[in-house]
Amino acid sequence: MAKKSLVTSAAVLAAAGLIVKILGACFRIPLTNWIGAAGMANYAPAYAIYSVLLVISTAGLPVATSKMVSERYAIGQYREADRVFRISKVLMTALGLAGAFCVVFGAGMIADKVGIPGSAFALQATAPALLIVPLMSAYRGYFQGQQNMNPTAVSQITEQLFRVGIGLSAGYMMMNGSLFAQQYDSGARGAAGGCFGASAGALAGLVTVLIIYGLSRKAIRGRIRKDKTGVHEAPGKILKTLIIIAVPITIGAALLPLMNTIDAAVVMNRLHASGWETKAADDLYGQLTSMADPIIGFPQVFMQAIIVSIVPMVSAAKRLENTVELKSTISLGLRMTTLIAFPCTAGLLILAKPALLLLYPLQTESAISAVPCLRVLAIGFIFLGLVTTMTGVLQGLTRQNWPVVNLAVGIAVKIIVTWILVSINSINIVGAAIGTLCAYLTAATLDYICVVKFSGARIPVSLAVTKPLLASLVMAVFVFAAYRLFMLTGHNSISTVFAIMVGAAVYGVVIIKVKGVSREELVGIKGGAGITAVCDRLKLW
Repeated sequence: MAKKSLVTSAAVLAAAGLIVKILGACFRIPLTNWIGAAGMANYAPAYAIYSVLLVISTAGLPVATSKMVSERYAIGQYREADRVFRISKVLMTALGLAGAFCVVFGAGMIADKVGIPGSAFALQATAPALLIVPLMSAYRGYFQGQQNMNPTAVSQITEQLFRVGIGLSAGYMMMNGSLFAQQYDSGARGAAGGCFGASAGALAGLVTVLIIYGLSRKAIRGRIRKDKTGVHEAPGKILKTLIIIAVPITIGAALLPLMNTIDAAVVMNRLHASGWETKAADDLYGQLTSMADPIIGFPQVFMQAIIVSIVPMVSAAKRLENTVELKSTISLGLRMTTLIAFPCTAGLLILAKPALLLLYPLQTESAISAVPCLRVLAIGFIFLGLVTTMTGVLQGLTRQNWPVVNLAVGIAVKIIVTWILVSINSINIVGAAIGTLCAYLTAATLDYICVVKFSGARIPVSLAVTKPLLASLVMAVFVFAAYRLFMLTGHNSISTVFAIMVGAAVYGVVIIKVKGVSREELVGIKGGAGITAVCDRLKLW
């Protein structure tokens, strides 16, 4: 049951996440091509700072809500689960107000500290989103605690549709119009218009989740009426528990966007110190943050789907003291991570240059220069995936402090490595990517030690490492050959797309042949029966 539930929940969120990322690419790629790397240098720090503030108000409390609701649902305390949700809503609304206030009145000061004053305008455009998203996240956390991922998935897609449509429209009009032309250049205006899309999307997502909640309210009330446990916790106790769980999670989640913000200051400082002029330094930084990083974000949606799904499942198993279910869920989560991470890394290593040229055809020189960064980040993706999943596991085990400490150690390593390497002219911006790789490697190692210590669960080496690695190596050979073969057409875009399709097919066949995924596992998940039928016809078992 744990296998089916975890895989199905993760599949729903992963599908939604992929759609969101594709839509995001439809947003970011045109914007990058319009305003260039230098213009995106205004967008990237503004969005990174927005992400830090958003994480502070949304990262910990939805997870805490999901965890506490899941624990109460596991033992039939439906009324208490609803009270957790209502208290969470009030708290998150207050945090949203605080975040919006900081941006409206402090954007200029924040942008000056980062060293990119033009990003202030873009940052202010995100203020409505900072107000709306926390409330929306409370509803998502409530449904996730019930192990119902559909509301999250639907609202995410709706949010992104509006973000892309309105963000691109506003970005284009702001960039080419005369509004604010005296205060900001075209790149800064375009970045601000793009950032405003986040606010429009947040409003659409909130409306969507409110509609879903309204439609579900009858069933929720029915469960509450059936609650005969008689438990009634004091509001103060619920609030205290929410905060105790949420604070370390929030700090840990804030470390990543905070790391990106610090990265901007460190990288720009070291590039200038080593003789790079401002425009050239902006372009290098844009290659890392606006070209290489977004590509890594595509496969990362699978990891985010796993963490959202695994927290309530681990929490419920722990509350019921079901050790077998607990270890099974954790091992499956780690295995799912490596099954995805290894082929993604192999594919990105082979297709780094073709993929960048496919996505950024109007920024060819910058795209080619970004290839080394992407390849380094591709290797780091394996460890990033493990960090993401193990963070969820430790949160579900109520050991949420440890991922924070471990990631903080990793970030310290990153700052040191970045500071040293970026100032070396022959390495420059690649040094920041290497620093990121070192950060994830350090955090993943420490997280795994904690998971083994607190749960006894371990990575199943044969299923989670040896077989996915073998299948990925075979896939890499076919991807390389397929790309070279299709390039006889002279079209990079066609060759890249077909090479990816060949890679996916080869990996799927090989991972089944080496018994990295069993027939029973495929049958047990949503949509798996159709895949199994195809495999049966091809006699892959």
